[in-house]
Amino acid sequence: MSDWKAARPAPRPIGAGGWLRLAVKGSAMALLVYGGLLLLLLLRQIERPFCGMARPVTPWITQGVCRGALAIMGLGIRVRGRPMTVPGAVVANHGSWLDIFVLNAVQRIYFVSKSEVAGWPGIGWLARATGTVFINRKGSEARAQQRLFEERLRFGHRLLFFPEGTSTDTLRILPFKSTLFAAFFTHGLEHALHIQPVTVHYIAPEGEDPRFYGWWGDMDFGSHLARLLAAPGHGRVEITFHEPVPADGFDGRKGLAARCEALVRQGFPAEGREVAPAEGWTLSPEG
Repeated sequence: MSDWKAARPAPRPIGAGGWLRLAVKGSAMALLVYGGLLLLLLLRQIERPFCGMARPVTPWITQGVCRGALAIMGLGIRVRGRPMTVPGAVVANHGSWLDIFVLNAVQRIYFVSKSEVAGWPGIGWLARATGTVFINRKGSEARAQQRLFEERLRFGHRLLFFPEGTSTDTLRILPFKSTLFAAFFTHGLEHALHIQPVTVHYIAPEGEDPRFYGWWGDMDFGSHLARLLAAPGHGRVEITFHEPVPADGFDGRKGLAARCEALVRQGFPAEGREVAPAEGWTLSPEG
């Protein structure tokens, strides 16, 4: 196990003010998230018979809930670039469970997640309701999963992959695994798809550990969420949408994965690029 995986931020004791913030923000967030989930499930009952796999209405609820949740947590968003409008998928670096809220808040997407998440209390319900695609790491499931990806992509769903395969402490980007990129090279699908790399960079509140928003290894979700809600300061997340990459511009998944990884690294602070350092990143004026 590498040092960064073994290390943990030293928890700051929650004082009286922190417990008050936790109670107020926690109640507001629970009401928003589960109230939104109930509304989504009710509307999906109307949406499904008429639209089938298409979801013309309910993703807007997901996006609104995620924006509201980030506001409650005091996490500001700064965006550079724009989500693509052409058919395809999205790949991003993965630093925290917060990525689900952050990336849903700025675009309409469907996440690809490991199958274990479906059984997590609270999060699993939300993931299933919002159309998450769950994958099994067993090699025997690879072909079936590829067919599922192809079906969703052909239906116009914009899937979001985390090619690192795990979350980090938000201070680094790990090498991209190319396995999931194979889904973009089936039955001529590569000629119709673009892949948009997205960089997610968290800045901790002043005075907090730089890894404040990171969630990795065996860290507990409940205590991590409580620490975020109790914090007096506000941090922010900076999102960079890079230019979409045409899948058919590469001979196969490895070349496409390497190009997407390089672009994601370009949008990250230089000290966090563990492979192939590139030029320094600056925030655009509009960000």
